[in-house]
Amino acid sequence: MMSTFTPFFSRYRPQLEALLQEILDYPILKDYPGMAAILRYHMGWEGEGAGQAAQGKRLRPMLLLLVTEAVGGDWGKALPAAAAVELLHNFSLIHDDIEDRSPMRRGRPTVWARWGEAQAINAGDAMFAAAFMALSRLQQTLSPNAYFRSQALFIETCLRLTGGQHLDIAFEQDREISFEHYWTMIAGKTAALIQTCAHLGALIGGAEESVQHAFASYGNALGLCFQVVDDWLGIWGSAALTGKSTESDLVSGKKTLPVVLGLARNGRFAQRWREGQIQPHEASVLAQWLIEEGVQHQTELEADRLTREALEWLERTELENEVMVALRELTHSLLSRQQ
Repeated sequence: MMSTFTPFFSRYRPQLEALLQEILDYPILKDYPGMAAILRYHMGWEGEGAGQAAQGKRLRPMLLLLVTEAVGGDWGKALPAAAAVELLHNFSLIHDDIEDRSPMRRGRPTVWARWGEAQAINAGDAMFAAAFMALSRLQQTLSPNAYFRSQALFIETCLRLTGGQHLDIAFEQDREISFEHYWTMIAGKTAALIQTCAHLGALIGGAEESVQHAFASYGNALGLCFQVVDDWLGIWGSAALTGKSTESDLVSGKKTLPVVLGLARNGRFAQRWREGQIQPHEASVLAQWLIEEGVQHQTELEADRLTREALEWLERTELENEVMVALRELTHSLLSRQQ
């Protein structure tokens, strides 16, 4: 059965992809042989395994365009912002893969694994600059005030995104963190960009301030839920589903929600965790202990709670149209990624 958001994605995707390709075909890049090829590989357009699976779902720009249309705006005018958030997201992925030593993404070798760390850092920097090039095209479709507000929001998001990643890396040196620190971390590294997508969509679509606030709050709850489900997948998901390395988050020492919850339980898992680094052969045993201690179920309850919160913010917009129906179904689909 086709999802209600699928027709919207099918309508948006070709124009989004065309604009992304146009941005990364900027004439200056042609002066530096090989650099554009790295960017195009990461975006899933070139190289072995290229195609839609390698490109990903483009979820963040699709969300932005859905919200623009939901508030009655012209989604075509929001395409520069949609391209910008996708390029910013991919900048973060290139750098995250280096920082996490991840050899695979979307079923293919990561940029650093193919070209080395130095070139991957440089490619990420180029992707970051390309995001701002894309955003600058909003000057052609928005009023000066709306453009400057969009730019300020985007810049702040860059700081929140990198701040959350800073905490994620810093917390790898700590055996334990508080729940407060966990939520602060994921609010930056994951929720900030998703929140901004919903906020930008409402802003560009011309929604009033109260509706913009509701959509921004929706995006924040959705982003938190997205990370909680990712945390679930990082311990109990399959590599075939995630397209990433089979190494569990338990081995890498990530302070994910199941780990924070497990430490609070103070059971067998907590005792072993406090003894030192988890070895690969132990991961499946500890994952099972977390199930037995109720942590898997509690993680699912948190994802469910955040999904309900996101849906409540959608209701507060007091909008009712076919795009809002699609947004509700999209919200539910993110929770079902763990099934």
